[in-house]
Amino acid sequence: MRDISFMNDYLVRGLGFNGQVRVFAARTTATVGEAQRRHDTWPVVSAALGRSMTAAVMMGAMLKGEEKITIKIEGNGPIGPMVIDSNAHGEVRGFVTNPHVHFDLNEQGKLDVRAGVGTEGALTIVKDLGLRDMFSGQTPIVSGEIAEDFTYYFATSEQVPSSVGLGVLVNPDNTILAAGGFILQLMPGCEEETINEIEQHLATIEPVSKMIEKGFTPEQILEAVLGNGHLQILDSMPVEFKCQCSKERFGAAILGLGIAEIKEMIEEDNSADAQCHFCLETYHFSKEELEGFIDELKS
Repeated sequence: MRDISFMNDYLVRGLGFNGQVRVFAARTTATVGEAQRRHDTWPVVSAALGRSMTAAVMMGAMLKGEEKITIKIEGNGPIGPMVIDSNAHGEVRGFVTNPHVHFDLNEQGKLDVRAGVGTEGALTIVKDLGLRDMFSGQTPIVSGEIAEDFTYYFATSEQVPSSVGLGVLVNPDNTILAAGGFILQLMPGCEEETINEIEQHLATIEPVSKMIEKGFTPEQILEAVLGNGHLQILDSMPVEFKCQCSKERFGAAILGLGIAEIKEMIEEDNSADAQCHFCLETYHFSKEELEGFIDELKS
């Protein structure tokens, strides 16, 4: 087996069949690995969160400038709600409610993501397009395997016929062996002949996680999906797990609680600790810092 741990994560954007389709592909092995390490997720949860983060980072690449996207997957399975944020710069972060959920492999010998996520619930996408302009779309969970749920979202909420492939392979020690995915979207006016050819390729390609395990680059994944000679790469960008949290942001949140509640923190604990859901970083605020917030609110 190839050692793929040294390869950097990145995504590519491209066109296929002379602009009749647009395509995205990403390798997210280290990014999902960072989420697994921070949240200590078990394999089924790593696959669910990793697939979702991979989809999110490619959807982020559909945005521009400082636009952001938040994805919430709320199924009726035991892992509980997952929340993932991403932006147009290849930065993504995510968390899951219950990281320690285990199931035996399913009938296909694969991680039983559906059992963890659940087969009922909702996939909600909120796009922050700046200037207080928010786009929100919600579709029901149709499979719980994540890729099919995003495919259904694109077709139903955004009216874009799409194919989404997502994969995560987990090592015996729970670390991430391989992760990545692709999104293919048909543009208006796409010819029937093109659709048929793409469908034939999609029916015969290996799972994405297998391609990445073999060392396929995102470009090679897209060549497998579209067939040789049909791919035009537009650009690429690095992908990473990156949290936007900071002590200043949590300080502002504490300020927002008001004087009475801050006084209560001082009386009860003489300090305050705030933990970020997304990266589990903890920020400590001393008694003096809390008293400084009270002075600020009084002034």
